[in-house]
Amino acid sequence: MAVDVGDQAPEICLPDMDGNEVCLADARGSFVVLYFYPKDNSSSCTIEAKDFTAEAAAFAGEGARVIGISPDSTESHRRFSEKQALDLTLLSDPDRLSMEAFGVWVKKRMYGKEYMGVERSTFIIDPEGRIAAAWRAVKVKGHAAAVLDRLRELKGAA
Repeated sequence: MAVDVGDQAPEICLPDMDGNEVCLADARGSFVVLYFYPKDNSSSCTIEAKDFTAEAAAFAGEGARVIGISPDSTESHRRFSEKQALDLTLLSDPDRLSMEAFGVWVKKRMYGKEYMGVERSTFIIDPEGRIAAAWRAVKVKGHAAAVLDRLRELKGAA
């Protein structure tokens, strides 16, 4: 079941690229930009991660932490982060528990074949732990900037 704006964000705890456990509950009191992506080092996922990194200082200036989640291993995340000089936290979810909790592990279709995969999605979670904004089936170009704009709108309304 997919989460929607206004819903309480699912409680998740996953290992980051250094093997440290990161829990959403630990970020209460500040905004979190949580984005789900299919695979480290694929072209679209690399562009998305680099775009969020390019805006990292602006997100931090707004008091928000950017966290990416994919099914890749912590080791894959570490190599991806180092290779691309990423400035964000990447969490490993090989069992897809967070993806299922957020409703982003979905049936996809390519070349006439159906398979299960990650729907590229982004959520802004507010300081109370609620979903404040959501994007599904994200198109990468301009997305990080759009998320930053929406975060600023939300903060202005707070």
